[in-house]
Formats: sequence, C-alpha cells, structure tokens
Amino acid sequence: MTWWRLTLLALGAVLVLGMGNLEIQQKQHLVDNGRQVLLPLAPADPRALMQGDYMTLRFDRQIFPDWAIAKSLPWRGTVVLTLDENGVAHFARLDDGSPLDADEVLIAYRRDHRRGGLLYGSTSFFFQEGDADLYTDAKFGVLRVNEEGASLLVGLAGEDGGRLGRN
Repeated sequence: MTWWRLTLLALGAVLVLGMGNLEIQQKQHLVDNGRQVLLPLAPADPRALMQGDYMTLRFDRQIFPDWAIAKSLPWRGTVVLTLDENGVAHFARLDDGSPLDADEVLIAYRRDHRRGGLLYGSTSFFFQEGDADLYTDAKFGVLRVNEEGASLLVGLAGEDGGRLGRN
C-alpha cells in the first residue's frame, strides 16, 4: 500500500471513531442533564414480555394522542406531555411551537409504520441475563428528555417511581 492510501485509511478510521465518540458523549449528556420523565407501561403479564435478556415495552394510552390524530401526524415530530407531581407523563397536546409550561415536556416521536401509532424512544429494555425477576413489577419506563425532545430510556421504575434493578 502506498502512503496516501494508508493516510486515507487512517483519516477514515479517525472520522468513524470520532463520530462514534461524539454520539456517546451526546447520549451521556442527555442521561446526566435531561429531565426525568416516567412513561406509564400498559398492563401486561411480565412473563409474556420476557424473552431472554430483554423486555418488550408497551406504554399506556394516556401518553398518546387519539388514534385518529396519531395516524394523521407526520412520520417524525414532537408532542407535548404534561408531568404530574410525581413526574408521570400524560399526553397534553400536539407541539404547535408555543412555550411550554413548567409541568410540560417536549418529546420526539416517530410513527410506527406497522401499527400506525406513535413511538417515543425505545420499545425494549435490555438487562443482564438472570435479572428478569428484578423487573417484573415495572410500572414505568424512565426516560431522560432534553429541551429539543430527544429522549433516552435509562431504566424501569416500580409503582412508587423508584428505579428497579441493581443500583
């Protein structure tokens, strides 16, 4: 290989690793500084959700707009959720660009092309093999959300809002 090919290869590797590290830093910033939001999980038999070392999440209808409204929305966008005194989210309104109240949070969605509903962040929670019993009482998905509505699932919580799992 000539020196310029090696140089291009090295520059490409630096670019790829740099972009990966930037993505990691952005997610860590969201975890550290994002507002905590509890999304209620839909009632389900946890044994039906457990498959190996992850849990499929289904969120309660109270965090979504009406079905007719949801299927008419663009494929990606944001909605406004209201948080109660415990940080539990409820659908408030579509994002029209107006300022948020202190108890409101903007959250990004994407439309589920299979079912037509909305998805907020992750629909699966992965955990260490053998830890399934620690999450059977999960009532909430714990998200961190920034001002632009980007969210990251950081854990599951029980009825009292306390994080489940090994701390």
